[in-house]
Amino acid sequence: MTNDAPLKEFLEKYPGIEIFEILLHDLNGVHRGKWLPRSKIESLFSGKIKMPISSCSLDCWGRDQEEIITETGDADGICLPHAHTLRIVPWAKKETGQIIVSMRNQDNTDDYQGDCRAILKKVIDQYKDLRLYPVIACEMEFHIVEIERDGFGMPKHTQKSLDGSPAIGGQVYGIAEMREAESLMSDIIEAAKVQELPIDGLVTEFSPSQFEINLQHQSCALTACDQSSMLKRLIKSIANKNNCQATFMAKPFDSQVGNGMHLHASVLDESGENIFNNGTDAGSKILENAVAGCLKHMKEGMAIFAPNINSYRRFAPGCYAPLSPSWGYENRTTAIRIPAGDVSSIRIEHRVSGADANPYLVAATILASALDGIKNKLDPTKAIVGDRSKHSEQLPRFWEESLNIFNDSKFISDYLGFEFQKNFYRCKRQEKTEFDTRAFALEFDAYI
Repeated sequence: MTNDAPLKEFLEKYPGIEIFEILLHDLNGVHRGKWLPRSKIESLFSGKIKMPISSCSLDCWGRDQEEIITETGDADGICLPHAHTLRIVPWAKKETGQIIVSMRNQDNTDDYQGDCRAILKKVIDQYKDLRLYPVIACEMEFHIVEIERDGFGMPKHTQKSLDGSPAIGGQVYGIAEMREAESLMSDIIEAAKVQELPIDGLVTEFSPSQFEINLQHQSCALTACDQSSMLKRLIKSIANKNNCQATFMAKPFDSQVGNGMHLHASVLDESGENIFNNGTDAGSKILENAVAGCLKHMKEGMAIFAPNINSYRRFAPGCYAPLSPSWGYENRTTAIRIPAGDVSSIRIEHRVSGADANPYLVAATILASALDGIKNKLDPTKAIVGDRSKHSEQLPRFWEESLNIFNDSKFISDYLGFEFQKNFYRCKRQEKTEFDTRAFALEFDAYI
Protein backbone atom coordinates (compact mmCIF):
# COMPACT_ATOMS: atom_id res chain seq x y z
CA MET A 1 0.00 0.00 0.00
CA THR A 2 1.42 3.34 -1.10
CA ASN A 3 0.81 6.49 0.93
CA ASP A 4 -2.24 8.04 -0.75
CA ALA A 5 -2.32 11.32 1.20
CA PRO A 6 -0.72 13.27 -1.72
CA LEU A 7 -3.38 11.80 -4.04
CA LYS A 8 -6.24 12.94 -1.80
CA GLU A 9 -4.73 16.43 -1.65
CA PHE A 10 -4.35 16.47 -5.46
CA LEU A 11 -7.94 15.33 -6.02
CA GLU A 12 -9.22 18.05 -3.69
CA LYS A 13 -7.16 20.66 -5.55
CA TYR A 14 -8.41 19.50 -8.96
CA PRO A 15 -12.03 18.31 -8.56
CA GLY A 16 -12.64 18.55 -12.32
CA ILE A 17 -10.07 15.94 -13.34
CA GLU A 18 -11.72 13.13 -15.30
CA ILE A 19 -8.69 11.18 -16.55
CA PHE A 20 -5.24 10.27 -15.22
CA GLU A 21 -2.36 9.37 -17.55
CA ILE A 22 -0.25 6.62 -15.98
CA LEU A 23 3.29 7.03 -17.36
CA LEU A 24 5.77 4.13 -17.44
CA HIS A 25 9.18 4.58 -19.10
CA ASP A 26 10.53 1.89 -21.39
CA LEU A 27 14.22 1.35 -22.19
CA ASN A 28 14.04 3.97 -24.95
CA GLY A 29 12.57 6.52 -22.55
CA VAL A 30 9.24 6.31 -24.41
CA HIS A 31 6.16 6.81 -22.25
CA ARG A 32 3.97 3.73 -22.04
CA GLY A 33 1.00 3.34 -19.74
CA LYS A 34 -2.75 3.67 -19.39
CA TRP A 35 -5.52 6.18 -19.01
CA LEU A 36 -7.41 5.66 -15.77
CA PRO A 37 -10.73 7.32 -14.93
CA ARG A 38 -10.84 9.31 -11.71
CA SER A 39 -12.83 6.54 -10.05
CA LYS A 40 -9.96 4.06 -10.58
CA ILE A 41 -6.95 6.17 -9.54
CA GLU A 42 -7.08 4.99 -5.91
CA SER A 43 -6.64 1.42 -7.21
CA LEU A 44 -3.21 2.48 -8.46
CA PHE A 45 -2.16 3.43 -4.94
CA SER A 46 -3.42 0.14 -3.51
CA GLY A 47 -1.30 -1.93 -5.90
CA LYS A 48 -4.14 -3.13 -8.12
CA ILE A 49 -3.06 -1.70 -11.47
CA LYS A 50 -0.89 -4.00 -13.56
CA MET A 51 0.95 -3.95 -16.86
CA PRO A 52 3.02 -6.61 -18.64
CA ILE A 53 6.66 -6.43 -17.54
CA SER A 54 7.51 -6.64 -21.24
CA SER A 55 6.22 -3.04 -21.51
CA CYS A 56 9.53 -1.90 -20.03
CA SER A 57 11.53 -3.40 -22.92
CA LEU A 58 9.58 -2.54 -26.07
CA ASP A 59 11.61 -1.49 -29.08
CA CYS A 60 11.36 1.97 -30.66
CA TRP A 61 8.35 0.85 -32.73
CA GLY A 62 6.56 -0.49 -29.65
CA ARG A 63 7.15 -4.16 -30.46
CA ASP A 64 7.67 -6.88 -27.86
CA GLN A 65 10.88 -8.80 -27.38
CA GLU A 66 9.83 -12.35 -28.14
CA GLU A 67 12.44 -13.68 -25.70
CA ILE A 68 10.77 -11.91 -22.78
CA ILE A 69 7.36 -13.23 -23.79
CA THR A 70 8.81 -16.76 -23.95
CA GLU A 71 10.67 -16.47 -20.65
CA THR A 72 7.87 -14.91 -18.61
CA GLY A 73 4.66 -15.91 -20.40
CA ASP A 74 4.10 -12.14 -20.72
CA ALA A 75 3.50 -11.91 -16.99
CA ASP A 76 2.16 -8.76 -15.37
CA GLY A 77 4.01 -6.58 -12.93
CA ILE A 78 2.57 -4.11 -10.43
CA CYS A 79 2.57 -0.41 -11.29
CA LEU A 80 4.14 1.55 -8.42
CA PRO A 81 2.97 5.20 -8.35
CA HIS A 82 5.30 8.03 -7.38
CA ALA A 83 2.99 10.51 -5.71
CA HIS A 84 5.40 13.44 -5.91
CA THR A 85 5.04 13.31 -9.73
CA LEU A 86 1.30 14.02 -9.71
CA ARG A 87 0.68 16.95 -12.06
CA ILE A 88 -2.06 18.56 -14.10
CA VAL A 89 -1.67 18.24 -17.90
CA PRO A 90 -2.00 21.82 -19.21
CA TRP A 91 -2.21 20.89 -22.91
CA ALA A 92 -5.05 18.37 -22.52
CA LYS A 93 -8.50 19.33 -23.88
CA LYS A 94 -10.21 18.01 -20.75
CA GLU A 95 -8.82 18.45 -17.25
CA THR A 96 -6.32 15.61 -16.95
CA GLY A 97 -3.76 14.46 -14.39
CA GLN A 98 -0.52 12.55 -14.90
CA ILE A 99 1.67 10.44 -12.67
CA ILE A 100 4.91 8.53 -13.20
CA VAL A 101 4.95 4.87 -12.25
CA SER A 102 7.66 2.25 -12.17
CA MET A 103 7.37 -1.51 -12.37
CA ARG A 104 7.38 -3.96 -9.48
CA ASN A 105 7.67 -7.72 -9.87
CA GLN A 106 4.66 -10.05 -9.97
CA ASP A 107 4.28 -10.45 -6.22
CA ASN A 108 5.07 -6.79 -5.48
CA THR A 109 8.06 -7.68 -3.29
CA ASP A 110 10.75 -5.77 -5.20
CA ASP A 111 11.41 -3.42 -8.11
CA TYR A 112 11.48 -5.11 -11.50
CA GLN A 113 15.12 -4.90 -12.55
CA GLY A 114 14.27 -4.33 -16.20
CA ASP A 115 12.66 -0.97 -15.36
CA CYS A 116 14.91 2.00 -16.15
CA ARG A 117 13.82 4.01 -13.11
CA ALA A 118 14.61 1.05 -10.86
CA ILE A 119 18.05 0.79 -12.45
CA LEU A 120 18.89 4.39 -11.53
CA LYS A 121 17.53 3.80 -8.02
CA LYS A 122 19.86 0.81 -7.68
CA VAL A 123 22.88 3.01 -8.43
CA ILE A 124 21.71 5.74 -6.05
CA ASP A 125 21.34 3.12 -3.32
CA GLN A 126 24.98 2.14 -3.85
CA TYR A 127 25.92 5.76 -3.14
CA LYS A 128 23.71 5.78 -0.05
CA ASP A 129 25.56 2.74 1.26
CA LEU A 130 28.64 5.00 1.36
CA ARG A 131 26.57 7.87 2.80
CA LEU A 132 26.94 9.82 -0.42
CA TYR A 133 24.23 11.59 -2.42
CA PRO A 134 24.58 12.51 -6.11
CA VAL A 135 23.29 15.84 -7.43
CA ILE A 136 22.52 16.16 -11.14
CA ALA A 137 21.10 18.55 -13.71
CA CYS A 138 20.27 18.04 -17.38
CA GLU A 139 20.72 20.23 -20.46
CA MET A 140 18.87 19.17 -23.60
CA GLU A 141 18.95 20.37 -27.18
CA PHE A 142 16.06 19.98 -29.61
CA HIS A 143 14.84 21.16 -33.00
CA ILE A 144 11.49 22.73 -33.84
CA VAL A 145 10.52 21.53 -37.31
CA GLU A 146 7.48 21.78 -39.53
CA ILE A 147 4.90 19.01 -39.21
CA GLU A 148 4.82 18.54 -42.98
CA ARG A 149 7.98 16.92 -44.37
CA ASP A 150 9.56 17.56 -47.76
CA GLY A 151 9.06 15.38 -50.85
CA PHE A 152 11.73 12.96 -49.66
CA GLY A 153 10.25 12.54 -46.19
CA MET A 154 12.90 14.74 -44.57
CA PRO A 155 12.12 17.25 -41.80
CA LYS A 156 11.93 20.93 -42.69
CA HIS A 157 13.37 23.81 -40.64
CA THR A 158 11.01 26.35 -39.09
CA GLN A 159 13.79 28.96 -39.11
CA LYS A 160 14.22 30.28 -42.67
CA SER A 161 16.28 32.78 -44.64
CA LEU A 162 14.55 35.67 -46.45
CA ASP A 163 14.20 33.61 -49.64
CA GLY A 164 12.44 30.80 -47.77
CA SER A 165 15.42 28.44 -47.73
CA PRO A 166 16.74 27.06 -44.40
CA ALA A 167 18.83 29.55 -42.47
CA ILE A 168 22.59 29.01 -42.75
CA GLY A 169 23.01 28.93 -38.98
CA GLY A 170 20.93 29.03 -35.86
CA GLN A 171 22.29 32.33 -34.57
CA VAL A 172 23.53 30.80 -31.33
CA TYR A 173 22.32 32.79 -28.29
CA GLY A 174 20.34 34.96 -30.70
CA ILE A 175 17.84 37.20 -28.90
CA ALA A 176 16.05 38.18 -32.11
CA GLU A 177 15.60 34.49 -32.99
CA MET A 178 14.20 33.77 -29.55
CA ARG A 179 11.74 36.61 -30.07
CA GLU A 180 10.66 35.07 -33.39
CA ALA A 181 9.80 31.90 -31.47
CA GLU A 182 8.16 33.87 -28.65
CA SER A 183 4.71 32.30 -28.87
CA LEU A 184 5.95 28.73 -28.65
CA MET A 185 8.65 29.39 -26.06
CA SER A 186 6.26 31.37 -23.85
CA ASP A 187 3.79 28.49 -23.97
CA ILE A 188 6.59 26.07 -22.99
CA ILE A 189 7.62 28.27 -20.06
CA GLU A 190 4.03 28.66 -18.83
CA ALA A 191 3.31 24.94 -19.10
CA ALA A 192 6.55 24.19 -17.24
CA LYS A 193 5.39 26.48 -14.42
CA VAL A 194 2.11 24.58 -14.19
CA GLN A 195 3.98 21.26 -14.03
CA GLU A 196 6.55 22.64 -11.56
CA LEU A 197 9.48 21.91 -13.87
CA PRO A 198 12.34 24.24 -12.85
CA ILE A 199 13.64 25.64 -16.14
CA ASP A 200 17.00 27.35 -15.70
CA GLY A 201 17.37 28.86 -19.16
CA LEU A 202 16.35 28.70 -22.83
CA VAL A 203 18.63 29.68 -25.72
CA THR A 204 18.98 29.26 -29.47
CA GLU A 205 21.71 26.89 -30.58
CA PHE A 206 24.08 26.43 -33.54
CA SER A 207 21.70 24.79 -35.98
CA PRO A 208 18.68 26.53 -37.54
CA SER A 209 15.49 25.82 -35.58
CA GLN A 210 17.57 24.46 -32.70
CA PHE A 211 17.17 25.37 -29.03
CA GLU A 212 18.65 24.32 -25.71
CA ILE A 213 16.75 24.12 -22.44
CA ASN A 214 18.36 23.68 -19.02
CA LEU A 215 16.91 22.39 -15.78
CA GLN A 216 18.00 23.39 -12.30
CA HIS A 217 20.07 20.85 -10.38
CA GLN A 218 18.33 18.46 -8.00
CA SER A 219 19.67 16.72 -4.91
CA CYS A 220 17.66 13.63 -5.89
CA ALA A 221 18.86 12.14 -9.17
CA LEU A 222 15.54 10.36 -9.71
CA THR A 223 13.67 13.65 -9.43
CA ALA A 224 16.08 15.28 -11.89
CA CYS A 225 15.44 12.53 -14.45
CA ASP A 226 11.67 12.62 -13.82
CA GLN A 227 11.79 16.33 -14.61
CA SER A 228 13.94 15.81 -17.70
CA SER A 229 11.60 13.17 -19.08
CA MET A 230 8.48 15.21 -18.33
CA LEU A 231 10.01 18.30 -19.91
CA LYS A 232 10.66 16.42 -23.16
CA ARG A 233 7.03 15.27 -23.14
CA LEU A 234 5.88 18.83 -22.42
CA ILE A 235 7.94 20.41 -25.21
CA LYS A 236 6.68 17.89 -27.76
CA SER A 237 3.06 18.38 -26.66
CA ILE A 238 3.20 22.19 -26.66
CA ALA A 239 4.92 22.19 -30.07
CA ASN A 240 2.08 20.08 -31.48
CA LYS A 241 -0.46 22.56 -30.13
CA ASN A 242 1.48 25.29 -31.97
CA ASN A 243 1.27 23.39 -35.28
CA CYS A 244 4.90 22.32 -35.34
CA GLN A 245 6.96 19.40 -34.09
CA ALA A 246 9.72 19.19 -31.49
CA THR A 247 12.35 16.52 -32.05
CA PHE A 248 15.11 15.33 -29.74
CA MET A 249 16.53 13.15 -32.49
CA ALA A 250 20.32 13.14 -32.24
CA LYS A 251 20.99 14.20 -35.85
CA PRO A 252 17.85 15.26 -37.75
CA PHE A 253 19.78 17.25 -40.41
CA ASP A 254 22.82 15.89 -42.27
CA SER A 255 24.57 19.25 -42.69
CA GLN A 256 23.91 20.66 -39.20
CA VAL A 257 25.03 19.88 -35.66
CA GLY A 258 22.98 17.40 -33.69
CA ASN A 259 21.10 17.45 -30.39
CA GLY A 260 23.04 16.58 -27.26
CA MET A 261 22.05 16.01 -23.63
CA HIS A 262 24.71 17.15 -21.19
CA LEU A 263 24.49 15.90 -17.63
CA HIS A 264 26.06 17.80 -14.72
CA ALA A 265 26.92 15.77 -11.64
CA SER A 266 28.41 16.33 -8.21
CA VAL A 267 28.26 14.33 -4.98
CA LEU A 268 27.35 15.46 -1.46
CA ASP A 269 28.34 13.89 1.83
CA GLU A 270 26.04 13.53 4.84
CA SER A 271 26.65 17.12 5.90
CA GLY A 272 25.67 18.42 2.46
CA GLU A 273 29.22 19.29 1.43
CA ASN A 274 30.37 18.76 -2.14
CA ILE A 275 33.08 16.09 -2.02
CA PHE A 276 34.50 17.35 -5.35
CA ASN A 277 35.40 20.66 -3.68
CA ASN A 278 38.71 21.15 -1.89
CA GLY A 279 38.68 24.94 -2.09
CA THR A 280 40.68 25.12 -5.34
CA ASP A 281 39.72 25.46 -9.00
CA ALA A 282 41.28 22.04 -9.64
CA GLY A 283 38.93 20.25 -7.28
CA SER A 284 39.58 17.34 -4.96
CA LYS A 285 41.29 14.04 -5.54
CA ILE A 286 37.85 12.44 -5.37
CA LEU A 287 36.81 14.55 -8.34
CA GLU A 288 39.76 13.11 -10.28
CA ASN A 289 38.74 9.60 -9.19
CA ALA A 290 35.19 10.19 -10.47
CA VAL A 291 36.48 11.58 -13.76
CA ALA A 292 38.76 8.55 -14.14
CA GLY A 293 35.82 6.18 -13.64
CA CYS A 294 33.78 8.05 -16.25
CA LEU A 295 36.65 7.87 -18.73
CA LYS A 296 37.31 4.18 -18.04
CA HIS A 297 33.72 3.10 -18.66
CA MET A 298 32.75 5.60 -21.38
CA LYS A 299 33.05 3.04 -24.18
CA GLU A 300 30.98 0.50 -22.22
CA GLY A 301 28.25 3.10 -21.75
CA MET A 302 28.28 4.28 -25.36
CA ALA A 303 25.30 2.09 -26.30
CA ILE A 304 23.30 4.00 -23.68
CA PHE A 305 24.68 7.46 -24.53
CA ALA A 306 24.09 6.81 -28.26
CA PRO A 307 21.24 4.27 -28.30
CA ASN A 308 20.06 4.48 -31.93
CA ILE A 309 21.47 4.16 -35.43
CA ASN A 310 21.00 7.91 -35.95
CA SER A 311 22.86 8.69 -32.70
CA TYR A 312 26.21 8.01 -34.36
CA ARG A 313 25.64 10.61 -37.10
CA ARG A 314 26.17 13.22 -34.38
CA PHE A 315 29.76 12.15 -33.73
CA ALA A 316 31.57 13.94 -36.55
CA PRO A 317 34.39 16.51 -36.56
CA GLY A 318 33.12 20.06 -36.17
CA CYS A 319 29.73 19.01 -34.81
CA TYR A 320 30.43 19.79 -31.12
CA ALA A 321 30.15 16.16 -30.05
CA PRO A 322 33.11 14.49 -28.28
CA LEU A 323 35.00 11.88 -30.24
CA SER A 324 37.32 10.59 -27.51
CA PRO A 325 37.22 9.68 -23.79
CA SER A 326 38.89 12.93 -22.74
CA TRP A 327 38.52 15.57 -20.06
CA GLY A 328 39.62 19.10 -19.28
CA TYR A 329 38.92 22.21 -17.23
CA GLU A 330 36.56 24.67 -18.92
CA ASN A 331 37.11 22.82 -22.21
CA ARG A 332 34.08 22.24 -24.45
CA THR A 333 36.05 20.09 -26.89
CA THR A 334 36.37 17.24 -24.38
CA ALA A 335 33.92 14.50 -23.37
CA ILE A 336 34.06 15.60 -19.74
CA ARG A 337 34.29 19.27 -18.87
CA ILE A 338 34.92 20.70 -15.42
CA PRO A 339 33.12 24.06 -15.59
CA ALA A 340 34.70 27.14 -14.01
CA GLY A 341 32.92 29.15 -11.34
CA ASP A 342 32.18 28.95 -7.64
CA VAL A 343 34.38 26.11 -6.32
CA SER A 344 31.64 25.03 -3.91
CA SER A 345 29.64 23.97 -7.00
CA ILE A 346 32.49 22.24 -8.84
CA ARG A 347 31.10 19.36 -10.88
CA ILE A 348 31.46 17.04 -13.83
CA GLU A 349 29.74 17.96 -17.10
CA HIS A 350 29.38 14.74 -19.10
CA ARG A 351 28.91 15.77 -22.75
CA VAL A 352 28.62 12.50 -24.67
CA SER A 353 24.91 11.65 -24.69
CA GLY A 354 22.51 12.60 -27.41
CA ALA A 355 19.13 14.11 -26.60
CA ASP A 356 17.59 10.86 -27.87
CA ALA A 357 19.01 8.91 -24.93
CA ASN A 358 16.98 7.74 -21.92
CA PRO A 359 17.87 10.19 -19.08
CA TYR A 360 17.44 7.54 -16.36
CA LEU A 361 19.89 5.18 -18.05
CA VAL A 362 22.35 7.97 -18.89
CA ALA A 363 22.35 9.15 -15.28
CA ALA A 364 22.68 5.59 -13.96
CA THR A 365 25.66 4.87 -16.22
CA ILE A 366 27.49 8.13 -15.46
CA LEU A 367 26.91 7.87 -11.71
CA ALA A 368 27.94 4.21 -11.66
CA SER A 369 31.11 5.05 -13.61
CA ALA A 370 31.98 7.87 -11.21
CA LEU A 371 31.28 5.63 -8.21
CA ASP A 372 33.55 2.91 -9.56
CA GLY A 373 36.31 5.48 -9.94
CA ILE A 374 35.77 6.77 -6.39
CA LYS A 375 35.65 3.30 -4.79
CA ASN A 376 38.77 2.10 -6.62
CA LYS A 377 40.66 5.41 -6.38
CA LEU A 378 41.30 5.51 -10.13
CA ASP A 379 43.57 8.15 -11.65
CA PRO A 380 42.52 9.93 -14.84
CA THR A 381 44.62 10.69 -17.90
CA LYS A 382 46.12 14.16 -18.05
CA ALA A 383 43.55 16.92 -18.48
CA ILE A 384 43.53 18.25 -22.04
CA VAL A 385 44.31 21.89 -22.69
CA GLY A 386 43.09 23.11 -26.05
CA ASP A 387 41.95 20.79 -28.82
CA ARG A 388 40.75 17.31 -27.89
CA SER A 389 42.53 15.90 -30.96
CA LYS A 390 45.57 15.60 -28.70
CA HIS A 391 43.80 12.55 -27.28
CA SER A 392 44.41 9.60 -29.60
CA GLU A 393 41.93 7.10 -28.15
CA GLN A 394 38.54 7.21 -29.89
CA LEU A 395 35.01 6.41 -28.80
CA PRO A 396 33.05 3.82 -30.81
CA ARG A 397 31.72 5.39 -34.00
CA PHE A 398 29.30 2.64 -34.99
CA TRP A 399 26.25 1.08 -33.33
CA GLU A 400 27.49 -2.49 -33.80
CA GLU A 401 30.73 -1.85 -31.94
CA SER A 402 28.97 -0.09 -29.05
CA LEU A 403 26.45 -2.90 -28.62
CA ASN A 404 29.15 -5.55 -28.53
CA ILE A 405 31.19 -3.65 -25.94
CA PHE A 406 28.05 -3.09 -23.86
CA ASN A 407 27.04 -6.75 -23.99
CA ASP A 408 30.50 -7.93 -22.91
CA SER A 409 30.78 -5.40 -20.06
CA LYS A 410 31.16 -6.77 -16.54
CA PHE A 411 30.84 -3.18 -15.28
CA ILE A 412 27.34 -2.85 -16.78
CA SER A 413 26.30 -6.19 -15.36
CA ASP A 414 27.72 -5.47 -11.89
CA TYR A 415 26.41 -1.95 -11.46
CA LEU A 416 23.22 -1.82 -13.58
CA GLY A 417 22.27 -5.49 -13.47
CA PHE A 418 22.29 -8.50 -15.76
CA GLU A 419 18.51 -8.35 -16.32
CA PHE A 420 18.80 -4.83 -17.71
CA GLN A 421 21.92 -5.64 -19.73
CA LYS A 422 20.22 -8.62 -21.38
CA ASN A 423 16.97 -6.79 -22.14
CA PHE A 424 18.63 -3.63 -23.47
CA TYR A 425 20.99 -5.57 -25.73
CA ARG A 426 18.17 -7.67 -27.18
CA CYS A 427 16.00 -4.59 -27.68
CA LYS A 428 18.70 -2.78 -29.61
CA ARG A 429 19.62 -5.90 -31.60
CA GLN A 430 15.99 -6.19 -32.63
CA GLU A 431 15.97 -2.55 -33.80
CA LYS A 432 19.31 -2.90 -35.59
CA THR A 433 18.10 -5.95 -37.51
CA GLU A 434 15.26 -3.86 -38.90
CA PHE A 435 17.65 -1.19 -40.16
CA ASP A 436 20.11 -3.76 -41.48
CA THR A 437 17.48 -5.39 -43.67
CA ARG A 438 16.00 -2.26 -45.24
CA ALA A 439 17.15 -0.15 -48.18
CA PHE A 440 17.19 3.64 -47.86
CA ALA A 441 16.87 6.62 -50.20
CA LEU A 442 20.65 7.13 -50.50
CA GLU A 443 21.07 3.53 -51.66
CA PHE A 444 18.48 3.98 -54.38
CA ASP A 445 20.11 7.24 -55.42
CA ALA A 446 23.50 5.52 -55.70
CA TYR A 447 22.66 2.11 -57.14
CA ILE A 448 19.27 1.95 -58.86
